[in-house]
Order: sequence, then C-alpha cells, then structure tokens
Amino acid sequence: MVGAVVCPTVTATSLADYQVQIKRLAPFAKRVHIDLMDGEFAPTVSPDLKDIWWPPHFMVDIHIMYQRPMEHLNDLVRLQPNMVVFHAEAILQHMHMAAELHKEGIKVGLALLPETTIARIEKILHSFDHLLIFSGDLGHFGGHADLSLLSKITEAKAHHPDLEIGWDGGIHAENVRLLVEGGVDVLNVGGFIQKADDPQTAYQQLADLL
Repeated sequence: MVGAVVCPTVTATSLADYQVQIKRLAPFAKRVHIDLMDGEFAPTVSPDLKDIWWPPHFMVDIHIMYQRPMEHLNDLVRLQPNMVVFHAEAILQHMHMAAELHKEGIKVGLALLPETTIARIEKILHSFDHLLIFSGDLGHFGGHADLSLLSKITEAKAHHPDLEIGWDGGIHAENVRLLVEGGVDVLNVGGFIQKADDPQTAYQQLADLL
C-alpha cells in the first residue's frame, strides 16, 4: 500500500464554512480535495469560484460538480490547482476541456457516478490522468463506500495501467485498507476528518493504516 495518500476534503456551502474547513486542515494537510457545487448537477451550492483560496503549501485537487464546467474554465485556470476533476455525466466536450487544462499544466480527472460504467467512457479515458470513483452523496459529507465499485478500477486499469485512481465517499478507518488493496491511490476523506473532534488525529489514524 506504499504510495496511497489520504487527501482531506473541503465541502462547504458558505464562504464562512469554507474558511473554517480550510483552516482546520492547514496545520497538517498536504494534498487537499475541494468540492465545488452549482446547485444543478449537485443539489447544494458552494462558494463562488472567484472566492476560492487555499494556503500556498496545499496541493489542491478541485472536484467541480457543475453541470457545465467548461463555462468556468478561465476561473479554474486562474486558480492553478494540481488537478481539476469533472464528471463524465456533465454537459461538455470532455476531451476538449481536458486538453485546455493540460495546456495550462493542470492535471485532469474524470469522475464517475455509481451508475456510470467504464464502457461508457473507455474511448475518452486516455485523455485523463486520474479516474475518480464516486460513491458519496453529491455536495454533502458522508455517503456509503460501495466496495462493489472497485470492479471499475480493475476494468479501467486493464487498458490504462498508469491511471491514478481516486475514491470519494464513505471512507473511514474500517475500510481504508480494503480500498487501497482494491487499487485506490488517492483517498478523498471528508466527514471522518472534518467532523472529528481532532481532525489531525483522524487524518493520522488513516495515514498510519497505509
């Protein structure tokens, strides 16, 4: 399991809560997963992209749960995250947006809702650096880690062995090893860390299990 990373998540529906969550992670987090929601693709609404910020030592992956993410390309590029992850189910030309982000030196991930198959996106998967298996509750902390979705990893890796694999939804101390043994490289952890009495201890508990 060497190489798997715990990536704390920020999922906020107000700028004040966003700031609280960012500051909660600042003392210990390195790679951070920021959820952004538009109220359309996801039922909740996050702070506006123009108000997003993070400490300079964070390596940030933005998970943009927008129906039309291409409309926000310029704002995403301005932020210069490590990676932008958008959904296979969103309305856009996926390969075009991936190419535009790659031109700016930004990695690109493709997220799949539970019902979306690898077969549906196989023809475009070569354009992406990362595949996010989503087993959560769009726009909220929590969700159930449906381990049957691990079969998507095997299927994707058969043709794309170097693809980085992320997981989003329901990660906790009892299933983190199973997820990594199933092929997950990046464990995007929300409620287990953010809702803990001591977020740093919760983060370290998961890191120690790896």
